[in-house]
Amino acid sequence: MPATFYQNEVKFYVSVDCIILGFNNQELNVLLYKRKFEPLKGQWSLMGGFVKEGESVKDAASRVLHDCTGLDNIFMEQAGAYGEVSRDLGERVISVAYYALVNMNTFDEELLKQYNATWTKVAEIPDLIFDHAHMIKDALSILKRKAATRPVGFNLLPEKFTLPQLQNLHEAIYQTTLDKRNFRKKLNAMDILEKLDEKDKKSSKRGAFYYTFNKEKYDKLLEDGYFSL
Repeated sequence: MPATFYQNEVKFYVSVDCIILGFNNQELNVLLYKRKFEPLKGQWSLMGGFVKEGESVKDAASRVLHDCTGLDNIFMEQAGAYGEVSRDLGERVISVAYYALVNMNTFDEELLKQYNATWTKVAEIPDLIFDHAHMIKDALSILKRKAATRPVGFNLLPEKFTLPQLQNLHEAIYQTTLDKRNFRKKLNAMDILEKLDEKDKKSSKRGAFYYTFNKEKYDKLLEDGYFSL
């Protein structure tokens, strides 16, 4: 039976916008593309799309992420909902933003060309359409809170990495230099890294040992409430 008590209510468009973050050359990057349609055609934008009939908001974000990256099982989390009346110049659109963390080394370069997209350093973001700059700011704030209590390299780093690389990632998130001894002390207390016999000798003659995350230990700490925002 149709819900007649809804019939006089105004209907709106619902969209999703995805803040896709990657890490490369000691810099945190966000994926942007030039909008292909009006309004504001040709201006820089986040990747996004409308929620389709029979699709949840989360499923819509997952679809957009897969279409834009070619990757499955991407870590993503909702950054917020944005519904200012005049935020979209076309129609009344309420957008739910998700941020996603990806390893840029596994990214499909052909998809970048297909969407006319490019990785842009977070410190060098150009003017964006609508409230997309606000979305990125909110996503980075969430990421900073998370990085204060846990390593966030699972999705942003290669499977094996060095401790300097992990520290560089955290410094890129905070846009500041971290104390090496305190950073490693916190990591050792978590006991979630596995040291490998292999070394990375590209950065120095002595080289730095590679590590991997022990996801089972990490998940156990999550279950036990070790991490908190």
